[in-house]
Amino acid sequence: MRGAMSVTFRVHLCFFLLSLYVLKGQSRYLEEHEITPERVLSLLNSELKRELSDEFVYRRPLRCLDMLVVEGQFTFMADRPQLSCAAFFIGEPNELISIQYDAANIDCAGGDFIKIFDGWVLKGEKFPSSQDHPYPLFERYVDYCTTGSSRSVIRSSQNVAMIFFRIHSAGSGFTITVTKLINPFPCNVISQTPEGSFTMVIPQQHKNCSFSIIYPVEIQIAELSLGHLNDVSLKVRGKRSPWGCAGAGDFVELLRGNSMDTSKMVPVADLCYSFSGPAQMKIGCDNTVVRMVSSGKFVNRVTFQYRLLHQHELEKLRGNNLEDFCDME
Repeated sequence: MRGAMSVTFRVHLCFFLLSLYVLKGQSRYLEEHEITPERVLSLLNSELKRELSDEFVYRRPLRCLDMLVVEGQFTFMADRPQLSCAAFFIGEPNELISIQYDAANIDCAGGDFIKIFDGWVLKGEKFPSSQDHPYPLFERYVDYCTTGSSRSVIRSSQNVAMIFFRIHSAGSGFTITVTKLINPFPCNVISQTPEGSFTMVIPQQHKNCSFSIIYPVEIQIAELSLGHLNDVSLKVRGKRSPWGCAGAGDFVELLRGNSMDTSKMVPVADLCYSFSGPAQMKIGCDNTVVRMVSSGKFVNRVTFQYRLLHQHELEKLRGNNLEDFCDME
């Protein structure tokens, strides 16, 4: 069951990425390569699991549009000009992505490039958003043509990263090795599954952390510790109450929307004080986010569970208005 759910998630994610590329104007590329549901499923099934021996290094070619969920060595070799390529990397919530350049044969002066991004960029929207990432935007891009071998190993700040590349000449390419590193305090996560549970801890650090679920889900906050002794204060935001918990310094907010950038999503509920006990909500959007804002004065902690909404639940949320899919209750 869990393996089937994992494949289902990856198919969903691949189609999500492919649809974004179509919207971005890459449809001709996709048509030329005849990417079909069967081909995507075949791609996902070809990925090896982690039961492999530690001494074994998984190797396979890198595609112009690719998603990698396993460690290994990946080589891209152009058989013709490839001018708009991207590979997305994702790990478990408590993992970081490490990317090492093993070899590169590209013409930087001729317009070729390889750029690694700390996070994901989709339709110009970034995850994590600039307000949640520890580094300014210009430091999140690492250009091979600018840095060369001086930064041959790049480590992400969260469980996702990506690489953009453009190669004009057949026979040119590069090889990278991708490994996963344990992150003891995960911050800014994209969930690999539509159902699960997670505990986010910020240990007296002044920063914001987001957990993104790219599915319509029911989410249940099971426990929240913000260093306060007050009773729970759950403020559901509406059109006339935009104030929320921003003045509290330490709080958790639920966001909904159909984008990846949390700064462009709609806050729907704020939790300002510690509590133990369920607070749940159904959100019928492409993306649901649990975002914790921490002042650095306390050890803040939130535990939550989430599950995929069934079709009849989505229809109930949507009601008779087919355009208003992103709804909640």
